[in-house]
Amino acid sequence: MELIRNHERDLPAYPLDREALERDCTLEFVIASGPGGQHRNKTESGVRLTHRPSGVVVSATERRSQHQNREVAFERMAAKLADLQRVRAPRKPTRKPRAAKLRDLEAKKRRSAIKRARSGRDLAE
Repeated sequence: MELIRNHERDLPAYPLDREALERDCTLEFVIASGPGGQHRNKTESGVRLTHRPSGVVVSATERRSQHQNREVAFERMAAKLADLQRVRAPRKPTRKPRAAKLRDLEAKKRRSAIKRARSGRDLAE
């Protein structure tokens, strides 16, 4: 199996075509909750799809028919696996500019002076 180079780890490249997804996924049909009355409460129109190689799980319960929910679930699975396989650019470390550091130090000094003045203590002692 081909590996995708990710800056965090190497991931296997999962095929995203419908045939491969049907082969690699386990389909479960569930009774969906929500509005719809007796029809919704009696039929197993919800679909839960588990991609066995990666362990990714998606579900679709918003449509009335099992067939439509099944199509939605396969689309979601393909999108989720594509996102999982997307190669993310490594973060470039940044540094705070010297001028910004000096500004922060000046602000801290001003704030410190204000608080010192509020204390009412005589600092000459």
